[in-house]
Amino acid sequence: MTNLTTYKELKEKYQSLFFEINKKYNIISGLRFLAISFIFIFFYLFLKTDELYYIWFSVAMLLIFFVLVKWHDKISFKRNYYKTIVKINEDEINFVEKRELPFENGIEFLPKKHDYAYDLDFFGNNSIFQNINRTATFIGKITLANTLLTKKNNEEILETQEAIKELSTKVNFRQDVYALALINKDSEQIFQKLIKWAGAKENVSPVLKVVSFVFPALFLVFFVLSFINDSKIFSQAALIFFLINLSIIGKYFKKIKNEIQGLSKINKIIKNYSLIIKKIEEETFKSKKLINLQKTLEYNSIKASKQIDNLSEIIRKIESILNPIGAMLTNGFFLYHIHAYRSLVNWKNDFANQINICLDVIGEFENFNSFANFSFNNPEYCFPKINNNYELSFNELSHPLINKKVRVNNNISFSEHNFIILTGSNMSGKSTFLRSLGINMILAGIGSPICAKSANIHPLKVLVSMRLSDSLEDNESYFFAEVKRLKEIMDKLENEPSFILLDEILRGTNSDDKRLGTIEVIKKMISKKAIGAIATHDLEVCNTTKQFPDILTNKNFEVEIVNNELYFDYKLKNGVCKNKSASFLMKKMNVI
Repeated sequence: MTNLTTYKELKEKYQSLFFEINKKYNIISGLRFLAISFIFIFFYLFLKTDELYYIWFSVAMLLIFFVLVKWHDKISFKRNYYKTIVKINEDEINFVEKRELPFENGIEFLPKKHDYAYDLDFFGNNSIFQNINRTATFIGKITLANTLLTKKNNEEILETQEAIKELSTKVNFRQDVYALALINKDSEQIFQKLIKWAGAKENVSPVLKVVSFVFPALFLVFFVLSFINDSKIFSQAALIFFLINLSIIGKYFKKIKNEIQGLSKINKIIKNYSLIIKKIEEETFKSKKLINLQKTLEYNSIKASKQIDNLSEIIRKIESILNPIGAMLTNGFFLYHIHAYRSLVNWKNDFANQINICLDVIGEFENFNSFANFSFNNPEYCFPKINNNYELSFNELSHPLINKKVRVNNNISFSEHNFIILTGSNMSGKSTFLRSLGINMILAGIGSPICAKSANIHPLKVLVSMRLSDSLEDNESYFFAEVKRLKEIMDKLENEPSFILLDEILRGTNSDDKRLGTIEVIKKMISKKAIGAIATHDLEVCNTTKQFPDILTNKNFEVEIVNNELYFDYKLKNGVCKNKSASFLMKKMNVI
């Protein structure tokens, strides 16, 4: 079954479930309206007739209304859930058929300076992030962005590959988590508010702990005695302790109310987070990475979803203080909201740190789910073998952002020669090939599948200089910005061998200076054990391979003129390119 068939079947299934539950939703909405109507009708009849049974009918309809409200809420959530799953599969169908990219592009995560993020289109429209991204929580987006920007060690790469392979087969689980995250409607503001709330530690004084039990107990003792004994002293004592209890809650009312204001939006988001966590807790995993993540959701033998459910219940109790009559009675009798507040403080002290852990787990699963979805959508992609011998080889390598119907694959190995001097006319495919190398090296280094039939990779830090511009903010010319970038690359090569990609460097100077500078840059890079490729239009640079035949080699993308038209096959060839296209194209367009 193809991914497209799977998405179409899932869309049809959940569309059917949505239509079915939508009928129930509308019926219950109608019944709620009828229940409210009958409440008013019966009350009106009571006023007209003074028949007491109409009041009982009104009360019965009110109870029915509350039941319908609760039922309606459950139906509403399922309805929203099914609708979201339908939308998810519609988006995937559109993605697979290359009609649109309805996913966030992560442009806000693009670092101002980075080794490759800007040069290789990792963020922004039609970027790597946008193609892979299936996150809907703020922590999920951050985790995915950080993953794309950071190389893992070999052990982590293999564990990540294992996790992605397992999750790629769990389509329903991935879509369940994604749907619940979308329903959550998370944001950075809500995320930061939750983190701030969890980090604000509080304590209840020992005196208040004692008072919260002693004074309600004294009230109950005198209250019971007032019924047993006719003496007014017991009823008066009960009244005094009732008023004392009210004065205590009055003292803490502002503090509790402020706590409620901080929790009003957090409670709903926490409940929705707990649904995602419960989904993760209930799933069975085999890969080491996923099992370990799942285990972190249990603290003191209590599952995280249960802890969050307990928190929601505590919040519900605290919020009842806003009901003035109920709050006066429950606090006068039992100091109910002092106990609820104590429960909240105890929960924060015991489990607040677990909130950060839960959020991290959600972020990691959204991150892994995104790559698993990437793998599922591209079954022709491979998980590269990993080595420690500086061996790099790709079979049928291509660019993952190019439509598979038109992209051209190439084989490349760095086993015999560490560095390639790449030539070819404009539009022949040099820059695309360099980006293909860079993107797939980075994806391999984070445990992702790559756009190749097979590969054997020694994961290396990737350093790129392909896309620069004048930096007006820093008062820099293009040339100076480029030289600074080359200096950064050279400095990083001092620390460790890296994979280098350079595209037509030193364009901001004259041809002789550019040629000499390019040759010297190549010599210095290979002296520092760099592996990679440099694209150039200067054919004389290619003569450098004669000085270092065991390290350097020439490759090219050739252009041909067929029937008075330029023809590019985008296939990598050995040697230096021979044909030129610039003068032909300018003549053809009557420029010269």
